[in-house]
Amino acid sequence: MRLFVSLAVTWAVSLSAVVAAEPAADSSARQYYEVRTYELGAEGDEAALDEYLGEALIPALERQGIGPVGAFAPVEAPADQRSVVVVIPFDNPAGVARVDQALAEDKRYQQAAQSYLQSPAKRPPFARIRSEFLRAFACMPELKVPGEVAQNEARVYELRIYESATERLGDLKVDMFNNGEVPIFLDSGIRPVFFGQAIIGPNRPNLTYLTVYADDQARQAAWKAFLAHPDWQTLKTVPKYANTVSKIHKQVLEAKPYSQL
Repeated sequence: MRLFVSLAVTWAVSLSAVVAAEPAADSSARQYYEVRTYELGAEGDEAALDEYLGEALIPALERQGIGPVGAFAPVEAPADQRSVVVVIPFDNPAGVARVDQALAEDKRYQQAAQSYLQSPAKRPPFARIRSEFLRAFACMPELKVPGEVAQNEARVYELRIYESATERLGDLKVDMFNNGEVPIFLDSGIRPVFFGQAIIGPNRPNLTYLTVYADDQARQAAWKAFLAHPDWQTLKTVPKYANTVSKIHKQVLEAKPYSQL
């Protein structure tokens, strides 16, 4: 499925197109993810945003049956590039279009979010919100909650975005994951939380995925093992997978205390 969506088209219209194009049975087979980035900039109020996300938004989403919701911040970032990344899973694409209306009707949410919602125009808690909407890969149709979450153990995440030059090459990179790359990840100690191909977003055509590790040393060791893995040495030379990635964005993240991932 390919949707050619103008950046000027609203989320509601775009998602209606996704719903119309996606067979109902297939929609229920794989999750969808909104990866929402609150860009704080130098002036953003991270404490106010944390209070809103942890005490208002995530509990309200949970009341809607949406979750687990992840919330993360970069381990290191310049003062003017601070951000909070929120991962929201949906069972079908129509779910995201219903969220705002449900929040508007949720009195508990309105009360908990009051100070955030009433932020003055001259002192907003963030500079901008940027989102992309993803469809889970066939090889991993649902996100996996790391085992460390239940024990509240330390962990490190890495969020990667792989851009492709064309839609065809982007589809081939997803095919590469579905048909060989993910087992090499697992064998190397790279533990995926989710994989998704972008339906809507600023970097299309692209895929986005999140992985988790016990610590940064484990992350670096896992990627070193992956690059040296004999199966990867073979897979990366398959002719049809040549030039499937044109640019890679990487962020090392840590979970917020209220994160459910």
